Formats: sequence, structure tokens, C-alpha cells
Amino acid sequence: MKKIVVLISGRGSNLRAVVEANIADVEIVAVISNRPDAQGLVWAQQQGLRTHIVEHQNYVNRCDFDVALMQLIDRYQPDLVLLAGFMRILSAEFCVHYANRLVNIHPSLLPAFPGLHTHQRALKSGCRVAGCTIHFVTPELDCGPIIAQGVVPILDEDTPESLAQRVLSVEHQLLPQAVHDFVSGKFSIDGNRVIRHSKIAVDKNICLLN
Repeated sequence: MKKIVVLISGRGSNLRAVVEANIADVEIVAVISNRPDAQGLVWAQQQGLRTHIVEHQNYVNRCDFDVALMQLIDRYQPDLVLLAGFMRILSAEFCVHYANRLVNIHPSLLPAFPGLHTHQRALKSGCRVAGCTIHFVTPELDCGPIIAQGVVPILDEDTPESLAQRVLSVEHQLLPQAVHDFVSGKFSIDGNRVIRHSKIAVDKNICLLN
């Protein structure tokens, strides 16, 4: 059984997608949020999951917050730490501590549009497609090895909100599959590339690295 700690900051819809996928040999041992009002915490508690709050505003600096967060996570000795809508930039020390077992989902087709406001930037740039990326987290922001990417078309009438909603629906499909592949050992890391050991069938809107 692989143990997973999930970090959230808001609604926790990607957390819900992972839980409802009922992935074999996976136990979500804790859900942690930096925001006490995160709606995802309520849902997690309703599912009987253990929840914690480490409020970043209670710490003088990012380093102190990250240390407190690491100490809590390490109590669970997780095989995977999953950033599922966790809206904090983590320190290099944090990323190194969980190297090759810290995974994030980002709402753009990296390396395009790292950081915030991804959908607005994609529309402003005239892109014809958008999407999401699941990647390992490294000290350099949104630059870690890419596990999988999902693509949606950008429509002429799109707004940042409508585009975000369609990308989110792909995230909900892509993230559980990536978690399954991680715990099943279906890929490895070679430098900044993820090498997949077996091909799998996926939804036509999702592109997985092979």
C-alpha cells in the first residue's frame, strides 16, 4: 500500500477526483491545507480522511512555514506528496526533501505559461490549444520532469473562466491516472524526462508521454 499526502488550498476538486478513482494499493493518509477556509477540507472530513491546517500567515517567512509543513508531512512517511491546487511556492529545501515524490498539476502546457494567470495569458497570446501538465516538482518553478499533459482546444468565444473549466475537467481525468502510474512503477525519471515503461489507453483528449 502506497501512502499519499495531498496538499490543497481551495475546493479540492482534484483531490476528489483521485479519491473517487479508487486507485488500487493507494491510501490517502492526510489532507493538508494552508487555508483554514479551504472547502476541500470539509469534503475530505466527510470522507473520513484525516485533515490538518498549516496556515502560512502564522509564520514569519516561507522557510518557517515550509519547515512546519515538512515536519507534519513526515509524520506520515508518504510515498507521494501530491499538490492538488496548493497555491504556495515551495522552497528549494522543501522540493529537494521530497525529490522524485513531489508531484504538481499545473493549468498550462508547460513549459508555456509557468506561474499564475495561465488561461488569461494563453488567450492573450493567441494560442489555439491549452491544457494542463502533471510534473515532478523541482526547485525551479514549474520546470520539473513532465509526467503527462492533457490538451483542449481554445474556442473563439472562450474567456479565462470558460477555458479554465474545460481544462479542469481534463485535470480530473489525468491526475488519477498519473497517481496510478506512479504507485504502479510505470515510469522512471532520466534527467528532466519521464520515461514510460508501458503504454496505456487514455481518453482521446489526453496526451501521455511514452
